[in-house]
Order: sequence, then structure tokens, then C-alpha cells
Amino acid sequence: MAATSLIEQYQRDGFFFPLQVMDGAEASAYRAQLEDCEHRYQSDARLAKILRRYPNLVLPFVDEITRRREITDAVGQLLGPDLLVLDCPFFIKEANSTSFVSWHQDLHYWGLEGDQEVTVWVALSEASSASGCMRFVAGSHHRQVEHADTFAEDNLLTRGQELQVEVDESTAIDVALQAGQASLHHGRVFHASHPNRTSNRRIGLAIRYVPTTMTQTPGGEMAAMLVRGEDRHGHFHQCRRPSGLMLETDIEHWQSIAGARNSVMMNGKG
Repeated sequence: MAATSLIEQYQRDGFFFPLQVMDGAEASAYRAQLEDCEHRYQSDARLAKILRRYPNLVLPFVDEITRRREITDAVGQLLGPDLLVLDCPFFIKEANSTSFVSWHQDLHYWGLEGDQEVTVWVALSEASSASGCMRFVAGSHHRQVEHADTFAEDNLLTRGQELQVEVDESTAIDVALQAGQASLHHGRVFHASHPNRTSNRRIGLAIRYVPTTMTQTPGGEMAAMLVRGEDRHGHFHQCRRPSGLMLETDIEHWQSIAGARNSVMMNGKG
């Protein structure tokens, strides 16, 4: 699709989809690598957590996905040529699970000074209405509203955070994606997702891109990974690429990066 169509739709609605970022066979291959890692490491609670949060620091294939030209070319149209990845969690809903995501805006807790952020949600399995695909409210990125923490058990968000305004579900748009497709959304667009009512896993990777010009709120000590262009500003500590699969040296790096990021997320800076 033409660049102007992506830019115009994103600026108007706060999101764009679907964007084809790989073919189905590539998505299946990435999924197989993830599930192989789950099989190897899931019994260790520490390593299982690492697989979900900031996996680009320990899994080379995730780092590879964040750098794919099909993705960074699209994000570059919105944020410019020099891009950092702030984090890239997996959002996985098991088959017939009760997991959900409440209505929220991403940037509320992120400790950033601006709102020039794009999340690319990459589907490694089909994301349908039945399996709990994301839902967006068009144009809601022009508002900033208060949130409350629920810490609900089945909520996939860090704090179970949710908007303190009523969302008319009838106005929401289901962001259905095939494996290998992605959506792009603004950090302030209202979004949520329902439980997975199917017999298949719903697997998505949410990659958070910011331009290298982005700054942190005072006191922030977060790190980010340069994935395109160059960083002439140095507003974030630099992450290093993984040197292998779940190596101890990379796990130690992950712990330092995650600690600073979680401090911001849990203290509600930003």
C-alpha cells in the first residue's frame, strides 16, 4: 500500500493494518523457534519470564524480527530513519484461556517525554475476533485520560491498568490479522482485547519503536536498542544485541535493562 495511505490512516485513526511483514511460512518458522525455547526453558520460572519480556536481548530471532525492513521501513515513514526499540514483549493467549487486555493507552506509564512512539504488533499466529485480536477506537489517540490499576489476575498488562472512561464497545474495530501480518498503533490510542475462545494459541510480538530524539522523564535510566540508522542523541543507555540463545551473559544484561524499565513502569512515571 502506498506510503501516503499508511501515513494518512495512521494520523487520522491512530492505527494502521494490515501490514504484510513476512509470509506465513516465515511466521511459522519464528513461531517454531519460540515454542522450542518455551519447551527448553518454561520449567524455570526465571527463564520463562525472560522469554516474555525484552526477548530481543536474549533471543537472536526476536532481534532479527525487530530489524526487518518490512517493519522498519513502515515505522520510518512515521518516526523518521533513526529508530530505537524500547521493548518488545510477547502477548500470548493460550487456547481457550481467560486472559484479556483491558482498555488502556500505552504511554500512560512509560516514562517518555513525548508521544512519538509506534507499536508494531506482529502476528505469529492468526489473530481473529474469536482468538482475542486487538481492538482499537479510531481517533482516540488525540486524548489523554486517567488510568486505574486493577492488578486483575487474568489481565496481561503489567498493572492491570484500565481507562477511567467508559468505552462504547460498539465503536471499537477488531484488528484481525493473519500470521505474518502486523498492525501499527499510536501509544495513546485506546485498545484492548478479549479472551481467546479458540483451540489455537494466539501469539503476538509487540515491538515498541521510538525515534532517537525521544527523551525520558527526569530520573529515567532506561535503555533501548538501536535497530535502524544512528543515535546522535544518546537519551537512552544502549542495549546490546544477543550473542547467542539465552546465554548467561545476555541474561545478566537483560536483568539490568528490565530492572530500570520495571522501576519506571511500576512507579508510574510519565
